[in-house]
Amino acid sequence: MSKKKDARLVYAQSSDIKARTYIEYRKDMKKKAIEELETKEWLENKLKEELKTRDIAVQKHGADKFLWFLREGRITRDPDFVVRTKEEGTLFVELQYADREDLRFFDFKISKVAKKTKNARVPYKDRIFLFVLKSSSRYAFITPEWIAEHGEIDVVHAWGSRKAYRVPKKELEKILKEDRYLPQLIKIIDAKITILEFQHHLISIWEDKLSEELQRAVDEKKLVKIIPKSLEGFFKVCFILDHLNRIPEKNMRLWLVYLLSYVNKELPLRDVAMLTYSLDFLYTKIPPRQIESNELSEIEEKINKLINLINSYYNHKKGVYQSSINESPLEETRFALFSINLLEDLIQDSIYYYNAKLKPITKIYQNVKQPIKIAKIIASQ
Repeated sequence: MSKKKDARLVYAQSSDIKARTYIEYRKDMKKKAIEELETKEWLENKLKEELKTRDIAVQKHGADKFLWFLREGRITRDPDFVVRTKEEGTLFVELQYADREDLRFFDFKISKVAKKTKNARVPYKDRIFLFVLKSSSRYAFITPEWIAEHGEIDVVHAWGSRKAYRVPKKELEKILKEDRYLPQLIKIIDAKITILEFQHHLISIWEDKLSEELQRAVDEKKLVKIIPKSLEGFFKVCFILDHLNRIPEKNMRLWLVYLLSYVNKELPLRDVAMLTYSLDFLYTKIPPRQIESNELSEIEEKINKLINLINSYYNHKKGVYQSSINESPLEETRFALFSINLLEDLIQDSIYYYNAKLKPITKIYQNVKQPIKIAKIIASQ
């Protein structure tokens, strides 16, 4: 491993992270971020209703409250939300969604429920759990004391044989409630998770295509072409370096400036996706706060141009993105969603580290116009 390698690549060595590349690690963390960011407003309104007060403010909490994932690959242990009220003071909320209802037990992480004091585990008193059962659109606010009282610490084989508080389903059933707004919340969460999985498959598509090219070099004696001074050639180099866990050793900023020059063209979505992947690759390999102000201004301008270009290709009536007759609308939609996903990450990162003059992202896929409609089209294919 090169001694010059950016410390942000350490994530690949973390026991908590199973992804092969930084993009894949981020994708793994996005599902949780989608659930939390979409739930925040519903949670605030529900707490106002249940506590019978309007004086409540709910905010994302922890190290991932703005960037959604930690660059070193660590997983934050902080509660998901902090709630501030005049009467109750500060309260933390842990969010837990359950996808399946055909389970005998629902499991809660021991570290989230109780802290260890000498030889005993003492339930936290400064937080509650918001438990949501997606399949039946029901929820419950649960205290750690309730979980400790009704659950037992036992091995969870699905968690790699780690232990957790296991609460019998029949006990949770007694306290679950319905809410008329919850089904719509779950619908938008499911739609965005469908989009997340769909757009991320582009990485596998590119991997398969490059693998086929390499195999043809042996089987059919055909050259593997990386054409100099072409966007596709530039992308292939970035893609290969990324999968080799390597970075450009020289002139990385010149690479960045050269890549951004392509944004001045009316690119089809396939090229936008390759460019955005390459931009993300280079940007995340430059250590934090080491991008110059003129480079930052260029990045800000080009991010806005790319988002506007992608939006211009969206067909509201059909619910797909279209920029070329040479690609299917479904694949063009994949290119667009993949690009939006990475551009939103770049926006948050550049605001966090450089105070970039960009509109913050408050929800994943904020720049996708009709996520539920798009997800239905994806699911129907």
